[in-house]
Amino acid sequence: MGEDKIHIALVDDHKVVRKGLEVFLEIHDDFVLVGEVSTAEELYQICADKQVDIVLMDLIMPDVDGVEATRVLQENHPHIQVVALTSYVDEDLIRRALGAGVISYVLKNTDVNELANTIRLAYAGQSTLSPEARKVLFQPENNPSKAQIQDYNLTAREFEILVEVISGASNRQIAKVLDISLSTVKFHVSTILNKLSVSSRTEAATVAIQNGLVDLDGSNGYLKS
Repeated sequence: MGEDKIHIALVDDHKVVRKGLEVFLEIHDDFVLVGEVSTAEELYQICADKQVDIVLMDLIMPDVDGVEATRVLQENHPHIQVVALTSYVDEDLIRRALGAGVISYVLKNTDVNELANTIRLAYAGQSTLSPEARKVLFQPENNPSKAQIQDYNLTAREFEILVEVISGASNRQIAKVLDISLSTVKFHVSTILNKLSVSSRTEAATVAIQNGLVDLDGSNGYLKS
């Protein structure tokens, strides 16, 4: 990120959690904590009054749940990236959170270095899913059928690239992994966005997850035959 500062707001109804996250953020030179609150309404006010790049969002809160709060933020401040930080691994909750616009879904017991990396990736527009969330989302019974894949008319190469996009890989990283040129990757990514009727990589990942187009085993993806 160079000298960029990432301005972060956090919302959690547990004071101990907020204070722990505050200490965590303060030890990183590229993070700036602009506010820590316990309710969605307080969060809306911070995002209206201050520069906010990232919100660390608890999903279960007493006033408005984190899914609805994310939806409101995306409608009013689409530039803000929301990282869901929760203790819950529930398929419906994960899908609703992604559908509302969270860019990443991680658990509160995640390693601090991994959380820092998740924040930086979110700032760069790249998604992160915790291993636990991946396991829930990509259960064998949720595997896509061949007909589902064909509905989007994705080629095998486009599907390979879509899997890499979901994993958070950059175009340059995809080119290296698949041993193809950077221009070829850019062309395929553009085609994928068009076929999925979306305008961003994050939206593409969300559509793929919501429609069960991807099956992951660990960090690997594959197209079912």
